[in-house]
Amino acid sequence: MARHSIAGKIEHEVGSWPDVRVDVYGGGMIFFHVGRREIGHLHGDRLADLPLPVRIREQLVAAGKASLHYLHPKTGWITYYIKGEQDVDAVVDLFRLNYERPWLRQDRP
Repeated sequence: MARHSIAGKIEHEVGSWPDVRVDVYGGGMIFFHVGRREIGHLHGDRLADLPLPVRIREQLVAAGKASLHYLHPKTGWITYYIKGEQDVDAVVDLFRLNYERPWLRQDRP
């Protein structure tokens, strides 16, 4: 994917993180995995889909940072509709959230 496209910029950034594997398929589909876990995928420059815990999805949708998944609205999956270059950082932030998974931390005082 060309680095000057929206998807290319996202692919370049997310693909640079440790242990992230990028799989590019026809039609602009780009999947991102950490081990066997998918952290999300792109449908070209149009939209990003990411799997998250339902409670995290609820928070992101309520805050206006993502939409319910267009096919599976009752799951933890979210969809981010990409409108232009201005959305690259927001999409990368969602991928980083799913990559880092702060909700799994067992920080104790």
